[in-house]
Amino acid sequence: MNSEIDLHCHSNASDGHFPPDELVRLAAGRGIKTLAITDHDTVDGFRRGRNTAAELGIRLIPGIELSTVWSGVSVHIVGLGFDPDAAVMQQAEQHQSSVRAARAEIIAARLAKKLRCDIPLADVIAFGNTSADQLGRPHFAKYLVEKGLVPSIQHAFSKLLGAGKIGDVKSGWPEMTTAVEWIVAAGGTPVLAHAHLYNMTRTKLRSCIRDFAAAGGKALEVSYGKMDSNQSGQMAALAREFNMLGSCGSDYHGPNRFGLELGVMPTFPSLITPVWQQWQVSIPA
Repeated sequence: MNSEIDLHCHSNASDGHFPPDELVRLAAGRGIKTLAITDHDTVDGFRRGRNTAAELGIRLIPGIELSTVWSGVSVHIVGLGFDPDAAVMQQAEQHQSSVRAARAEIIAARLAKKLRCDIPLADVIAFGNTSADQLGRPHFAKYLVEKGLVPSIQHAFSKLLGAGKIGDVKSGWPEMTTAVEWIVAAGGTPVLAHAHLYNMTRTKLRSCIRDFAAAGGKALEVSYGKMDSNQSGQMAALAREFNMLGSCGSDYHGPNRFGLELGVMPTFPSLITPVWQQWQVSIPA
């Protein structure tokens, strides 16, 4: 469905294609009325997009997607509706920025060793038109394709950058519960992002959600991008089991990323209380 609410998307403040103001204009053109730009480990997307959103009459919710670990697994926590100027959130951004810059150096070195060629970090940064503290694995994947070192972005992730591969560097990321506490302290709502994609057994995922809830987590993504109806149903069942709100989002990054468009996602499960009710936003038809 084409939803009027998209609470998970990315601008070029992290690894998305469009600048925040252009992303907001694209959202307006697609009929989206409530948007959260949830860039990785930074609130800059919200800060740079809010004036355009106000001009176009879009409700722009402060958002961020924090990189964390839980029991050795990379887990992403989306924060929504927090105070972007809260000291705790600014400190969180600074921490994540330093970790991301150090992580980029490790990834470059590991890829160079594995592929037996130079992977100059400065070249990856220039190619991605970004900075070291915002460099992510998608930037490396695109660089490897451009240099002819791998045949496709999918290949880059499946062989080098995906979960458990040499480019999946977890060192430095905070524990999941710490990130949840940051968001709560800033007055926001923590959302466990795309939990259906984590390589966990159902028992382990339930344990993760239990710890998430105990730390102050409030919602699960129950309608997400290319999630199928079975996956949506599973996430909805877990949301009911743990008395969680539901969130939705496309995880849009730009043209041809995962074949998605901004605002496109499965129909929101009817029995789940939506996270946006707390912002007094109507449920999309």
